[in-house]
Amino acid sequence: MGWRGLGSHVCHFGVSVFTSGGCVCHYGTIVLLKARAQTSVLAEDLSLSGDPSSVFKELLGPPALGPELIGKARHLEDRIMKCEEQLMEKELLLDQVTRLSQPIRDQLENGQQERLQMAKKLNLLRSQSTGTNQRLMAVAAELSMRQAQALALEQEVRERKEQVEECERSLAQGVSPGMEVEEEWRRLLRDRRRRQKEAQEREEREGGEAWNQLAGGLFTTAEPRPNAYIPSQARLPLPRPYGAPGPFKPMEPGANMRHIRKPRLKSMEK
Repeated sequence: MGWRGLGSHVCHFGVSVFTSGGCVCHYGTIVLLKARAQTSVLAEDLSLSGDPSSVFKELLGPPALGPELIGKARHLEDRIMKCEEQLMEKELLLDQVTRLSQPIRDQLENGQQERLQMAKKLNLLRSQSTGTNQRLMAVAAELSMRQAQALALEQEVRERKEQVEECERSLAQGVSPGMEVEEEWRRLLRDRRRRQKEAQEREEREGGEAWNQLAGGLFTTAEPRPNAYIPSQARLPLPRPYGAPGPFKPMEPGANMRHIRKPRLKSMEK
């Protein structure tokens, strides 16, 4: 706010000051008394409870003279000019600091982008490392299991070697190699005889099944069903085909027939 604006603002509230053009604004004491009366009326309209001094402070004493107000206005103008100069200096300083800190701010933003990329790479490498560690633990567990199996097999091989050596010594002395070996030999013989018997029965069953040729030229091992009959009263013994209701061949009784009892015939009393 310049001197012209300050002078016009003070003249608006009833103060005599010098403007930049050198003219003087004359306001009397009547304007000030009217303002005080208007203030009292507004305070009464607001219906304030308690002391009105809590809202405004009334200036006591005789009204200030024009030269005194002019001096106060000039003092305020000087303070305002100083504040404006300080504000301009601070704005210039702010612009310079902003201009000088802009490269640092750009570098910081670029650093944040690089830090974000590095964090993503670090998370990826961390996940890969975790997966590799888990696979290594799984391989180590499997290796331990294989080592345990190898130790068990080595122990079994040593036991078998000792058993074979003992059996050889027994056979050299003409003694039975042992009950366990004898039972194992008998079991092997039983399995061999059983396999030979099953193979022989299979060959007999396959050889006993006769191949029958159907009317269409196909061969089958199924039992042929009669589809024609020779009438007993015909002059010529020529076969006649069955119609839709052909002869029914009952199935052979299965293993569930053992659960069925034969009916007992009751004698009828005469």
